[in-house]
Amino acid sequence: MDGTALLNSALEQVDRLWGIAQGWLLSPAAWSQFGLLLVAYLAALYASRKLHPLLDRWLTPPEGQDSYIARARRFVSMFLPLLLPLLAYVFIGIGENVTRSLFGSGAVIAFGKRVFLFLAVRILVKEIIADPVMKVLGRYLLVPVAGLYALGILDEVMAYLDATVVPLGNLSFSVLFAIRFVVVASAIFWLGRWSNEQSSQFIKKQDEMRPAMRELIAKTLEIGIFGVAFLLVMNIMGINLTSLAVLTGVIGVGLGFGLQKIASNFISGVILLLEGQATVGDYVELDGGEAGTIIKMTARATILETYDGRWIVVPNEDFITTRVVNYSDSGSANRYEAPFSVSYDTDINKVPDIIEAAVAKHPGVLSEPFPPDCELRGFGDNGVDFAVEFWVEGIDDGRNKFTSDVLFLIWNALKDEGITIPYPQRVVELKTPLPASLPTA
Repeated sequence: MDGTALLNSALEQVDRLWGIAQGWLLSPAAWSQFGLLLVAYLAALYASRKLHPLLDRWLTPPEGQDSYIARARRFVSMFLPLLLPLLAYVFIGIGENVTRSLFGSGAVIAFGKRVFLFLAVRILVKEIIADPVMKVLGRYLLVPVAGLYALGILDEVMAYLDATVVPLGNLSFSVLFAIRFVVVASAIFWLGRWSNEQSSQFIKKQDEMRPAMRELIAKTLEIGIFGVAFLLVMNIMGINLTSLAVLTGVIGVGLGFGLQKIASNFISGVILLLEGQATVGDYVELDGGEAGTIIKMTARATILETYDGRWIVVPNEDFITTRVVNYSDSGSANRYEAPFSVSYDTDINKVPDIIEAAVAKHPGVLSEPFPPDCELRGFGDNGVDFAVEFWVEGIDDGRNKFTSDVLFLIWNALKDEGITIPYPQRVVELKTPLPASLPTA
């Protein structure tokens, strides 16, 4: 259908609608239906004002409740703005049955019913739907469809779209098929994403499972959910999967060589999740110098967060093929040491007991596997060198400053005992004596 034919068809529809409107304006039966529309709307307005506070109070759970029933009540309460147009739609439907039984005609009241359905759809898209993708689809597809339905020309527009064929090489499809495909695919994949979010949240709450196993199950469910969504879309739209198998095989051969790294990283990620040698929350250091806390593990890479807030994306393959130091695997403790010195006039036999008792007072220092241990390390140029070894749960950086706290404890303990911490001193030896007096000018 060319542009001229389309314009003529549109003008014919406008003439037809204008003729219907003129008939309604001059018909007493039409005016009676207008009266019924007004009565139905006022009844719906009165009923919604009475029901809305009651439903809002019943559907709003107490603050802090997060059970499944509370979530369901909050979800249903989101649709309360639809109460007025839906009640009007129901009451007008009752009035339509009455007018058709009495007068044998109900075109006007049927039009009013479709208008309130359009208003309900508009409220749904504008006030209730929050997902960006679904909001765009609702604004540009659902609302126009409801508007065409309200005007009574939806069937004609759909017939035109179905007759408009888009050629694509050896393939061809109608515009209506493309629109249906977009709507169905978007709805199914949105439902799949929502299901994936709910299942992931449920799995991550299972504290008895290892974090790595939780991540693996969540990724497996994600792949399964979207795989099923893809098959559903293909089946609903009537696309033959056998014809896609050949195309998939050709694409697979072509991309196989170029996607070797991606496949390697994906398999490495699965191995990491299964073995659990590094998981979310661990502080790791790789051979390449990358170091940080694992905050996310994806199918392709692992994301590390450094102490200065930067994110490092490390391919999963690096965790398998290179040496990785895990400082916090399975909650294991870590040993650190704090060096210090005392002056040579100190009774060094007392120093270990003083320092070990002071360091043990720190709330982060552990008594297992070993308590604080103060050791004599050597006799330095300026003083006697000691070091205290201590074990803590965690990493000595970022949020924790164990070594700094321990050094403060050492300083205060030595000061309380009157022990001097030496500072660098140098002895200068003169080979020739200084002159007794300097010559005057």
